[in-house]
Amino acid sequence: MLKRGIESDRNQDCTVYVGNLDKQVNEGLLYELFLQIAPIKNIHLPKDRILRTHQGYGFVEFKNVKDVEYAEKVMSGTKLFGKNIKVNKVGNNAANNDNLDIGSTLFIKNLDELVDENLLFTIFKQFGNFFKNPIVVRDDQGNSKKHGFIYYKNFKDSDNALSKMNNQFILNKRVQIDYAHKKKNGKLVKHGDETERLLLTEAEKNNYNI
Repeated sequence: MLKRGIESDRNQDCTVYVGNLDKQVNEGLLYELFLQIAPIKNIHLPKDRILRTHQGYGFVEFKNVKDVEYAEKVMSGTKLFGKNIKVNKVGNNAANNDNLDIGSTLFIKNLDELVDENLLFTIFKQFGNFFKNPIVVRDDQGNSKKHGFIYYKNFKDSDNALSKMNNQFILNKRVQIDYAHKKKNGKLVKHGDETERLLLTEAEKNNYNI
């Protein structure tokens, strides 16, 4: 049975974010789709406060944490109404700097609340290839925290995006972009230093994945 639980009660470890949803997708359809993966505890599609239509993304909470990774692998890219949906662990949408272990990662802030992952992908794809798809950091209710991360495969592309898009307008807001931070020896330091650039260059030469 489809349940719509209280958002504060959602188990984040058992939840996946589902993005790039067509307006025709509803909770019942998501339930039937993801039920093929594993038993579901809760489905939530955040609604526009005025139009009462969903905003192109939602959350699926499974009963068991072991099902999350499988759902991410199997369901990401599934086509619904002509659109390839994006499926990520909710933890991947958090601003967890420990996970930003590739140097050419950009931090973008002052996003308009209407900016989603699909728009970031469309805008920033022109500057190069992604290490993984851009994300917008969201709260437990799925609302944008107005910042996110863009993961490029190399510094040439991230430098280009930074120089072209920093202080530019996306929708109604002038965004600010810089290299993301990481934890090093217990302190936050910015990505993109000379050592990281050298390591990434050498990894590319030897066809290693960082």
